[in-house]
Amino acid sequence: MSAIPLAERMRPTTLEEYIGQSHILGEGTGLRKTISSGNIPSMIFWGPPGVGKTTLAQIIANTVDRPFYSLSAINSGVKDIREIIDKVNSQGLFGGSNAILFIDEIHRFSKSQQDSLLGAVEKGIITLIGATTENPSFEVISALLSRCQVYTLKSHSVEELTELLNRAIEKDAELKKYKVQLKETSALFKISGGDARKMLNGLEMVISQIGGAEVEITDKAVTSVLQQNIARYDKDGEQHYDIISAFIKSIRGSDPNAALYWLARMVEGGEDPKFIARRLIISASEDIGLANPNALMMANAAFDAINKIGWPEGRIVLAQATVYLASSPKGNGSYMAIKKAQAVVQQTGNLPVPLHLRNAPTKLMKDLGYGEDYKYSHDGANNFVNQEFMPDEIVGTNFFDAGSSKKEQEIAQTIKNLWGDKYE
Repeated sequence: MSAIPLAERMRPTTLEEYIGQSHILGEGTGLRKTISSGNIPSMIFWGPPGVGKTTLAQIIANTVDRPFYSLSAINSGVKDIREIIDKVNSQGLFGGSNAILFIDEIHRFSKSQQDSLLGAVEKGIITLIGATTENPSFEVISALLSRCQVYTLKSHSVEELTELLNRAIEKDAELKKYKVQLKETSALFKISGGDARKMLNGLEMVISQIGGAEVEITDKAVTSVLQQNIARYDKDGEQHYDIISAFIKSIRGSDPNAALYWLARMVEGGEDPKFIARRLIISASEDIGLANPNALMMANAAFDAINKIGWPEGRIVLAQATVYLASSPKGNGSYMAIKKAQAVVQQTGNLPVPLHLRNAPTKLMKDLGYGEDYKYSHDGANNFVNQEFMPDEIVGTNFFDAGSSKKEQEIAQTIKNLWGDKYE
C-alpha cells in the first residue's frame, strides 16, 4: 500500500468531485453562487470530523485561483499567523493579495490568537476560512465571527458514504490491484461514525490486513481488523467524540460511576474543560430538563466556575456537576416538545399570527383588527383566561408529552387543569 493514506489519495479537487453538503453546494445555493462569482468572503465551516471542511476550503482556493495557506490551531500560534500575513503583504500586487488562510480547528485558538487575525481580515489582506467541530458562537470571538459567513456541514448519509467507498474501490490505483467486494458495510460505517476520512482509511487497513488478490469486506472482517488496531486507527483524535458520547450516555443512564470514569479519561487526556462543561449544560436540558430544573442551574454554574478557576481545580467542579446530573431524575419532555414543534413549523410554514395576538402600534393596525379581542390573562381568576394562542390551522396540537418523572407529571396536570381536554 502507498504511504499516502487512502483518504488523502481520494481527496477531491473540484466541486464536481465533491460528495455531500448539497444543502450549501447544490445548484442555485448561496455558497455555490459565491464560489462561482469568485468573490469569496471570510467564512467558517462548522461540522463533525470527516465531512469535507478542509477539502472544501482547498477546492474553493483552487476554483478562484487564490494563494492558499493552511495552519492547524493545534500546533500554530500568533507568530505563525503573522508570518503568513507578512508574506502576503510583501508579495503585494504580485500574486499575494487577498490570499486564503485556512485554519483547521480554529476553536482551539485563544482570544489573542484570534485577535491577531482581525486586522488582516478587515483590510482584505487575507480571506479567512476556519474549520471547527465546535459551535462557533461559543468558540470564535464576536469581532471575528461578525466578519465571517458561517456554513454548517452535515454528517454524510449512508448513500454518500457508500458512493465514497465505491469510488475509492473503482478509481484508486492501489485498491485497483485487488478485487474488492463490498459484501457488508454496516460495521465500517458504525466504527467510522460517519467520518469519511476514518472510513476510507479503515477500509484500506482492512484490505491490507486481509491480503490476497480477492478481498471480501464483511462486518466480521471489519470488526476483527479495526478493533485490534483501534489505537492506530484513532490516531487523529476522533476518539474524543466517542468518549464524550460515552460520558453523556452514562449521565443519561443515571450511572455516576461510569460518568466519572469517562470524565477522568477526558481530564487525563487534556480535554478542553469548557467543552465538557458545555456538554453538561446540554445534557441538563436534553436529558433531565423539567424533571429537575435545578440541573440546568448546576451545569451553568459549573461552566461559570470553570471560566474563573480553570485547571486543575476545575476537574472538581466538573465532577460535582457530573455526579449531580447523573443522579438526577431524567425527563426529555421539553426536548421532545421543541422537536415536535419544529417539525410542525417545517410542515406548515409561516402560519399567520391570529389578529388578536398581533401588536398594534399604529392606528391603521388597530383599524385592521390587530390586538382586538385579546384578553389580558392577569384579569382572569388565577391569572388565566381561556383564549386561543395557536394559528387556526393547528389549534389543539399537543407538543408536550409528560414522561414518568414527578415534575413532568405535575406540569401535565397543570396543563390539563387549565385547558381541560384541549391538548389530549
